Amino acid sequence: MTRKIVIEPVTRIEGHGKVTIHLNEQGNVDKTYLHVTQVRGFEKFCEGRLFWEMPVITPRICGICPVSHHLAAAKAGDAILGVKLTPTADKLRRLLHMAQMVQSHALHFFHLASPDLIFGMEADPAKRNVIGVIAAMPDAAVKGVKLRAFGQKIIEAMGHKRVHPNAAVPGGMNRALHSDKRDEILSQIDDIIADCQFAVDLFKDYCDKNGEVAESFADFKSAYLGLVDDNGNAEYYDGKLRLKDQDGMTLEDDVAPEDYLSIIEEKVEDWSYLKFPYYKKMGYPAGMYRVGPLGRLNVADGCTTPLADKEFKEFKKLGKNGILQGSLYYHYARLIEMLNCAEEIKALTGDKDICSTDIWLNSDCLNEEGVGVIEAPRGTLFHHYWVDKTGKMLKANLIVATGHNNLAMNRAVNEVAHAFIKDGKVTEGILNRVEVAIRCYDPCLSCSSHALGHMPLELTIHEADGSIRQVLRS
Repeated sequence: MTRKIVIEPVTRIEGHGKVTIHLNEQGNVDKTYLHVTQVRGFEKFCEGRLFWEMPVITPRICGICPVSHHLAAAKAGDAILGVKLTPTADKLRRLLHMAQMVQSHALHFFHLASPDLIFGMEADPAKRNVIGVIAAMPDAAVKGVKLRAFGQKIIEAMGHKRVHPNAAVPGGMNRALHSDKRDEILSQIDDIIADCQFAVDLFKDYCDKNGEVAESFADFKSAYLGLVDDNGNAEYYDGKLRLKDQDGMTLEDDVAPEDYLSIIEEKVEDWSYLKFPYYKKMGYPAGMYRVGPLGRLNVADGCTTPLADKEFKEFKKLGKNGILQGSLYYHYARLIEMLNCAEEIKALTGDKDICSTDIWLNSDCLNEEGVGVIEAPRGTLFHHYWVDKTGKMLKANLIVATGHNNLAMNRAVNEVAHAFIKDGKVTEGILNRVEVAIRCYDPCLSCSSHALGHMPLELTIHEADGSIRQVLRS
């Protein structure tokens, strides 16, 4: 039995989320599944449209990170046109993207994840929500709202709207940044950076008090994937792909984004509509890898800005060979990235060319295909388009961050279920622990629900003979 939810706009995994846990005759966990039960189909919707429409159409995939789809689509369009952006257009896109990262990471941590960390995973659900956070830590709650609003205001200033902005076009940008908007950003940025540092310190304090939990919760070995720049730093807008294994050994490096199919394949399972990408050289499911904040920092050698790089080096000391495996460390990595992106916003808005009107290039070229890749808040996002001689879309392939993490989220659910369900005993606290394991990955399922401390999940416990023993709903 499933519980149906409707989230607008629909994205790849927003909608139904269902966990099934099968018990053996002793009442202990036999196997688990995290099902995504909704058909997406955006690739099909795009067929027959013109490629330059994609930066406007594809952001409707998601109401939480539309900027990521907007920019990935524009980058795929750049590749079809065969253009290299002007320096100012490149900086404006990066500024838009950094604003998206700050607002999305702030939303996830302060509004959705922090109640479990502040009150405990088995605290009273009536208290374990963002309203509880406001009551217990009003200063932290205000900072969270302020950080998200700051990122959204930049998106609105550059793209006319806070959600589904219209700013990037194949070949560049469709509007310049006005000096008044630049000055407004610069007047606030030092306070924003300080608030990001506060958030990092908040999670470090949690680790100091709950080190064993942070290290062991949904802890398992996997590979990691992310973009890095020419110096090996974590890169969010451009760069090359790097893949490392569980011990920190580099499996793939300096892979051009357009060659992503040389290292990634996708598997379909009959119990979920979300496909399972994996590292093709290791096969399925051994080729499980993780993306997103933990994936990016695990493969990177550093961060591009001083405060974030200092935190990055401290973060890496917690792992073996620079690799951290515990799923709760996603939050730590996420907050370091938020600090990194806020510092990048300061550098970009302080650039002398940021208000230039040299923001678009024309082209007579029309390549048959183009790939756009970007690091969305939740991980590596691919847009791959094929077009005919008129620019009409023949085919699209989109691999979104939550898809990359599908194997890992299922593994996290399995780890938590095995650790806490014994002799058939299941409590609300255990159900929440399953939610926490999924929420570490910040899937769109969690981000878009916006419920107070709850993910719209249904947990079904099966007896050994297949009959349903118990159904719990959050």
